[in-house]
Amino acid sequence: MLRRHVNGDTEAFGLLFTRHKDRLWAVAVRTLGDPEEAADALQDAMISAFRQASGFRGDSAVTTWLHRIVVNACLDRLRRRAARPTVSGLDERAMAVLPPGQPGPDAAAGADTALDVMAALRTLPPDQQAVLVLVDMLGYSVADAAGVLGISPGTVKSRCARGRARLLPRLAHLRGRGEPRVSGAAPVPAGPQEDTQRGNRPGTGRVSPAEGGGEPRL
Repeated sequence: MLRRHVNGDTEAFGLLFTRHKDRLWAVAVRTLGDPEEAADALQDAMISAFRQASGFRGDSAVTTWLHRIVVNACLDRLRRRAARPTVSGLDERAMAVLPPGQPGPDAAAGADTALDVMAALRTLPPDQQAVLVLVDMLGYSVADAAGVLGISPGTVKSRCARGRARLLPRLAHLRGRGEPRVSGAAPVPAGPQEDTQRGNRPGTGRVSPAEGGGEPRL
């Protein structure tokens, strides 16, 4: 698909985005905690991907490349937001706007726990937020998260450890509702590495071997 886009197929990039939009949206909205800002970041990221497609070298899966662009767009916004006061209600709106087919917690206690976790997450530095969103909330493996963020697996592990350590005192009050976990948010579909292991069916948000050339890999 990406090769077809670079070669002048005017519909190819739209099809590629449609294939991956649910997972890209999940990354953006969970990272930023604000659906409106997530939509803007996703739009900015896709414009960048559209323009940068000719520079894709095939050294990662297309899905990893797209996720990296989205995460970078979100991190830029998180860093700009750090200098501004926190706007109330962001996490509630993020919980209300989930990708199609991604149900929120079905009990009030579960929803309250998820909101508490997301509010605590916003107190972390953007780089720690990003790894915890990918690994603990969206279920990426350490290797997948490292590929998306363009950092080493060891850096992912250390940022996760530091982030979890900083979250623990802020989430201690949740122990009465069970062990507090960053993964209190709703589950989402398989990550990039799992996509490459499940047949990559077109139209399911998974990468086809034809995208970017060769077998998808991280």
